[in-house]
Amino acid sequence: MKKLIGMAITAGVLSLALGAADTEASSYTIKPGDTLWKVASSNHVSVANLKSWNRLSTDSIYPNQVLRLTSPSTASTPAPSAPAAPAATTSTYTVKAGDTLYKVANAHSTSVSKIQQLNNLSTTTIHIGQKLKVSGTASAVVASPTPAPAAPPAQANATTYRVVSGDTLSKISRSYNVSVTQLMSWNNLSNSTIHVGQTLKIQGGTVSAPAPVQVSNPASSSKVDQVLSIARTQLGVPYAWGGTTSSGFDCSGYLYYVYNRAGVTIPRTNTIGYYASSFTVSSPQPGDLVFFKNTYRPGISHVGIYVGNNSFIHAGGDRVQITSLNDSYWGKHFDSYKRLNAMK
Repeated sequence: MKKLIGMAITAGVLSLALGAADTEASSYTIKPGDTLWKVASSNHVSVANLKSWNRLSTDSIYPNQVLRLTSPSTASTPAPSAPAAPAATTSTYTVKAGDTLYKVANAHSTSVSKIQQLNNLSTTTIHIGQKLKVSGTASAVVASPTPAPAAPPAQANATTYRVVSGDTLSKISRSYNVSVTQLMSWNNLSNSTIHVGQTLKIQGGTVSAPAPVQVSNPASSSKVDQVLSIARTQLGVPYAWGGTTSSGFDCSGYLYYVYNRAGVTIPRTNTIGYYASSFTVSSPQPGDLVFFKNTYRPGISHVGIYVGNNSFIHAGGDRVQITSLNDSYWGKHFDSYKRLNAMK
């Protein structure tokens, strides 16, 4: 009898211990030397999930901070947040505060390029209250042939166009009296990104004004235009540690993607590597790099691309976004402006 009682007590103690272990596994207390990446790796979760579950806007953590390691229970009361784009069954969606084109596309199981085509958008910029078509067919219809404007056309019946510095699909479509959707369809484009020297097919378009004349610009100016154009097409893409594709970026992976797509060949390295392969500038120009220090680790630890107006674009927080250097967090961690050696 005593042996049975002992076995029952032992089983109860083990049960309590296992229950406590399960409870402890759902959270983690930060120790000196920890980083968000280190905590994520050791607990087999992603940095993005850790930040989401703990409502972190940056990678900064501090000793004795308790982090949740699992998704909050659906029974708990959610904290107020910016309205999310619901997966509606209707074919249109009204943009709300906090929305990005990437977020709306995910919520409706479609792609950014598809929404751009449906709404004839030449960029990923959207605004609160804007109504977006999220399913169906593009609203742009090929118009029947119309007489050319009174001003004599410069290149009637033009069939191709060579992209020059400063061009966008929207600008070219206006010049030839066609839609962005048509241009994308004729040239098998999945998004609105174009590059200098690219030849575009123009089927049946008529030029309403003299065709743009290619201006001899310094190569660096052309590179900068491409860097900024490609950088902005990725706004809203989620943050992903080690990411180098439009499915997710970290700060250095974002630089690698943007500059190489713009024709500036740079290796895949980390923030410190890009810091070492660039030189300091006193007066930053758009396309230069902005470095920050002592964020989630001591020393140089974050980088973005300067876009002008005291702002920079970067893969930081939970997504690719444009941030002011007057921001209370980034401002106090600013280190320097630099220019990649490859941009000389």
